[in-house]
Amino acid sequence: MSHSLGVAIESLVAILLMLTIGYCMLLNKRLKRLKADEHSLKATIAELITATEIAERAIGGLKHAVRDVNENLGNQLTSATQMSQQLKKQLAESDQVIRRLSKIAIAARPQEPEPATERASTAKAVAAAAQAFTDRRRSDGLAA
Repeated sequence: MSHSLGVAIESLVAILLMLTIGYCMLLNKRLKRLKADEHSLKATIAELITATEIAERAIGGLKHAVRDVNENLGNQLTSATQMSQQLKKQLAESDQVIRRLSKIAIAARPQEPEPATERASTAKAVAAAAQAFTDRRRSDGLAA
């Protein structure tokens, strides 16, 4: 009986060894797959790092472009404000010139009463003269 007990124990050990070998093969496959996944993960991380560096450089370029545009826009706003002030001055001066011309036209008008049609044509003539006056300009932009 000792012989059959020895064979049974050795058979049991052989079966356990075969199961262990099978489990080791299964673990080996899983470890290979894990290593392959590790390599692909490393490649993905490297690509992400490269993309991050490119994005950081692009953001730096955009910040520089925004700074330049902001500076340029500030200069243009300053220029537009100055031009607006100059136009306001010129409009005020032209308004004064038109008032003086109106006074001159009123003073030059004959004192006798005129018919309504002659008054209308005189007013049109004064308006046309004022328009012609404002159309002529000197080199500095003031009416001549």
